[in-house]
Amino acid sequence: MTAYDRRRRVTIADVAGHAQVSTTAVSKVLRNAYGVSPAMREKVQAAIDELGYRPHAAARAMRGRTFTVGVLLPHIRNPFFADVLDGLMDQLAGTGYQAIIVQGGGADPEAERRAVEALTDRQVDGMLMIAPLASKADLEETARTTALVVLGRHDRSAVYDSVFDDDETGAELVVGHLLALGHRRIAHISQKDGSRVRPAELLHTIRARTYRRVMEEHGLADEVAVATTSYTEEGGYLGARELLARPSRPTALFAGADLAAFGALAAIHEAGLAVPGDISLAGYDNTRTAALAHISLTSVDQDGATMGGTAGRLLLERIGGRTSAVRFSVTPTLVPRRSTGPSPDGETRGGAAAG
Repeated sequence: MTAYDRRRRVTIADVAGHAQVSTTAVSKVLRNAYGVSPAMREKVQAAIDELGYRPHAAARAMRGRTFTVGVLLPHIRNPFFADVLDGLMDQLAGTGYQAIIVQGGGADPEAERRAVEALTDRQVDGMLMIAPLASKADLEETARTTALVVLGRHDRSAVYDSVFDDDETGAELVVGHLLALGHRRIAHISQKDGSRVRPAELLHTIRARTYRRVMEEHGLADEVAVATTSYTEEGGYLGARELLARPSRPTALFAGADLAAFGALAAIHEAGLAVPGDISLAGYDNTRTAALAHISLTSVDQDGATMGGTAGRLLLERIGGRTSAVRFSVTPTLVPRRSTGPSPDGETRGGAAAG
């Protein structure tokens, strides 16, 4: 093996010399090219590790790939996004790809557009956009130049992939659970729509619409009560305060996201009410925080890790050349916990009980 001056940047030629192979062989290993033997890969990887070689991003971009993927988050506070990222990172492990994570801007489409442009300028090989605000036309424009997977939207497109939860089934599970516990005055905390998307494609619209439908199917149209705020702790707090102040106070709250449910929990306690003795509370996402013993929030599990891992797999396939569109739907389950219980003014139906 050749000696190496560690005061300068390691090059592909240094790796080749150290491993006693050609630069072409090193390049093939770095590109994960077809036909590289396990022995060759092991030898080159050993040299890379020993020398601490890091491929130059600009040079890789000139050769066609940067081995980076961009991840666009609406914001960084929602713990569900951590589950999605865990799944994504597990999928990328061992592939040579690194994720560049940016915050889109919450409810600001212009801030989101600038974030997407920043990722494009850095020549990422692909993007995962989580619950983006952009229109389908804007997403398709991005997808024509960069491999794209969209998570959390129910769009149908021929040029990008979609990963989403069956939000209708999830909302049905929550409302059905509360009805079976004898609740009739069930209220819902939803999210304002600041996007450029058709409502039918948005998860919060689907959850709110399903809540209304199930209530109406059970003859409870007059009990429908929706506070439209945001899927944040502040939004949940404000939404719960609004609903609790109504003349006919609900006996159960269904928050469209766990993060909103945490804010609602604060408002309920502030009002001097007990959960679930005075009011039951359910969320959506089944985040790790929901399972903490002192919170014990009933929630819908949409398996964020599976969604993130699937999105990562689809993104790598897109980068690898697949052009056919894929839509992947997760079937949710309900995880009952101590935050839901029998209605204080009704009998449970069908023997249902809170977990």
